[in-house]
Amino acid sequence: MIASKLTAFKERIRVTPYASALVPTDFGEFDVEVYTDRDGDEHLAITKGRIRGAADVLVRVHSECFTGEVLRSRKCDCREQLEKAMRLIADAGLGAVIYLRQEGRGIGLGNKIKAYALQRQGADTVEANERLGFAADLRKYDTAADILKDLGVKSVALMTNNPHKISSLKAAGIVVARRVPLEVAPTPESIDYLRTKRDRLGHLLTFKD
Repeated sequence: MIASKLTAFKERIRVTPYASALVPTDFGEFDVEVYTDRDGDEHLAITKGRIRGAADVLVRVHSECFTGEVLRSRKCDCREQLEKAMRLIADAGLGAVIYLRQEGRGIGLGNKIKAYALQRQGADTVEANERLGFAADLRKYDTAADILKDLGVKSVALMTNNPHKISSLKAAGIVVARRVPLEVAPTPESIDYLRTKRDRLGHLLTFKD
């Protein structure tokens, strides 16, 4: 009976940790663990403190944004959200960023750049994805849930403005104790993007037009 339960648990965990190190950052030292999923894609758990067995852990489930985080594009709020989350975790001394490799809301970097070009022609971020033949948001959060389960987190205080992320993690078996808003002030370059996320994707944003 015990063996069968352990086997069932392992089948539910579809990620494998294979590399880890303590990494100094602008926000202090974080433990970084690399996971692979069943497709061979790599994802990260960036953690601080003893989160195994802890409840109400500050968690940010964050999707990769090369344009914002590396090129420092001003079209989105991704880099600022990531940095704010890491700063909040550092201040709390306990938390995790689950960094998922699903660029461009799941369409990939090349298609994201194509979408940028369409936005320059007047499309919003949803319309651009749809013109390329994709849904508005292809991201999935089962991998994040598997990583959180492997880390042994009891419940999370999820840093997000996206209600779909909350419902997806709950459906995957993660206890979301509460939501922590993670808003970034709009810039002239990002205001249309944020307005689309609020008005068309249902993100919980409170900025005034």
